Amino acid sequence: MKLIYLQKELKKRGLKIFSTREFRLLMGVSQAAAYRLLWRYEKQQILVKLRRGLYGLKDDLPSSFLIANRLYQPSYISFDTALSYHHVIPETIYSVVSATTKATREFRASGVIYKYHCIKKTAYTGYKPVKYMGMVILMAEQEKALADYLYFVDLKKRALSYERIDVKRIKRGKLLKYVKLFRRPRMLELIGKVYADARKYQRIY
Repeated sequence: MKLIYLQKELKKRGLKIFSTREFRLLMGVSQAAAYRLLWRYEKQQILVKLRRGLYGLKDDLPSSFLIANRLYQPSYISFDTALSYHHVIPETIYSVVSATTKATREFRASGVIYKYHCIKKTAYTGYKPVKYMGMVILMAEQEKALADYLYFVDLKKRALSYERIDVKRIKRGKLLKYVKLFRRPRMLELIGKVYADARKYQRIY
C-alpha cells in the first residue's frame, strides 16, 4: 500500500526525481523509517538511487537531461551536449555535459555518465528553460554552449575537435557577448578559427 501511495503522490506532484526529504514528507514517516523504506525499495529494484539522497522510480525515470539538472545544482546543460541538441554539431553525444559554478564533478547514474564543468560565476548565464520530453529542463543557448566549449579549449582542457560546426546556426554577435564574459582575449582568436574551419569544410564538401 505504501508503494501505491508513493506512486500516486509522485504523479500528482509531477515529481520524477525526489530527495530523501521529499520522500519522507510524501510518506509521512520519520527519517529512520524513510531510510528503511528507501533501502527496501532500492533492493527490490523499485527505486533507483541516482546519487546519495536522490532517487527515481525505476519504471518511470525522466530523461537524462532532467536527471542532469537535478543531479548536481546549480547547473545547466551545455558544451557538446547542448551543441548536439541545437544541431550545431552533427555528432551524437552519449554523456551529458553541463556547466556549473561548483567544483568539477562526474557521476554515473542508470548507465549514463554525467559531467559537470566549473565556469566563472560571472559567465553563468545564457541558458533558459526548454520543454524536453514533456518536462522543463535548463539548456544553454547554442551561442553560450559554444562559448563554454571554447573557454575549455582556451584553458587547454579540451581540444578544438569538431570540424563541422554549423556556424549558420550561431549568431556571432551573441557569441561574442558570451565570450567576453570569460575575459580571456585569446577566445576571440578561437572564434576566428572556428569560422575559418567552417568555411574550409564547406569548400571541401
